[in-house]
Amino acid sequence: MTGLKVALLHDWLTGYRGGEKVLEVICELYPQAPLYTLVHVKGSVPPVIENRPIHTSFLQHMPAAKSKYRHYLPLFPAAAETMGIKGYDLIISTSHAVAKSVRKHGALHWCFIHSPMRYVWDRFDDYFGAELVGRLPSKLFFRPIANALRAYDRATSGRVDHFAANSTFVAERVRKFYGREAEVLFAPTDIGRFGRLERKPEDFYLFFSALVPYKKADHAVRACAELGRKLVVLGKGPELAKLKRLANPKWVQFLETPSDELVNGHYERARALLYPGIEDLGIVPIEASAAGLPVIAFGEGGILDTQTAATAVLYKPQTVEGLKQAILDFESRSQTFSLEAMKQQAAKFSKERFKTRVEDSIARFLATARA
Repeated sequence: MTGLKVALLHDWLTGYRGGEKVLEVICELYPQAPLYTLVHVKGSVPPVIENRPIHTSFLQHMPAAKSKYRHYLPLFPAAAETMGIKGYDLIISTSHAVAKSVRKHGALHWCFIHSPMRYVWDRFDDYFGAELVGRLPSKLFFRPIANALRAYDRATSGRVDHFAANSTFVAERVRKFYGREAEVLFAPTDIGRFGRLERKPEDFYLFFSALVPYKKADHAVRACAELGRKLVVLGKGPELAKLKRLANPKWVQFLETPSDELVNGHYERARALLYPGIEDLGIVPIEASAAGLPVIAFGEGGILDTQTAATAVLYKPQTVEGLKQAILDFESRSQTFSLEAMKQQAAKFSKERFKTRVEDSIARFLATARA
């Protein structure tokens, strides 16, 4: 790869989450490469990302764009089209929105895709459904925007020469929505801090996630209440008030802004992690496995990549009754879960393993392109 002019591309730099952890690894592989993004909030990402030339789109200069950038959703395609990424041999993008859609001007384009745009494909109601934004705005405003973005997303998928997906579930969605194949490279998880924890199980279950509808936190609250099991909910979000009204304080405790230390303590002491939603990959179950915490999860999505019968109870259907039965199944065989098996499973998602696989994937891609 010596001598190649490389540009990196990311949807937006406004915080340090799973997508930015993938970008961080790629930035380590290409320390001199400039980075292009729609919007950049300075200081929001680690130095290995920040300490390079960062080029932004016209959205950077829109009113309140740094905090309200999602409000400019209808302008995302225009921002991608006018990024002006020229003069490069290789573009490496990490995308869950329009980063994959840029014009490449003769470059090769390798894309790590976290997901096709969820809010315009199969999760529109989770983001813009009538319950969240109102029936008329959903139908008359957001639905037409989603339709236009879906057409744009599909039409520009051909600008990518090679897709790498963060899970088998996402690779299947790339095939379904774009008609393209994607290599599976599991996104990295910082498992180091969890491997040092010491399990001391107590009598409660754990739910840890942002409290948004598709996470199905209400299933966890209802299931534990109906079984008479204690539950600790870590996280906050638009569902919080609804969940508090639903919950019986006798059985459910809410901790809205847990520190890393508090999260670690709950990983050590919970009986199992409850995970009733569907995720593209899902970082929290991997962290749980690294900590030796068994998982009880709905058996669809990225969880099928991250968990096995030795680390989790997977259930269907995605109902409160399904989760209740899974909890009872777990309790009947809780002693069969192997700490060693859980840690071995979590090791498959280490940063070091991901870095090696990305480097190998790009090298193979370039060799094939040259041939």
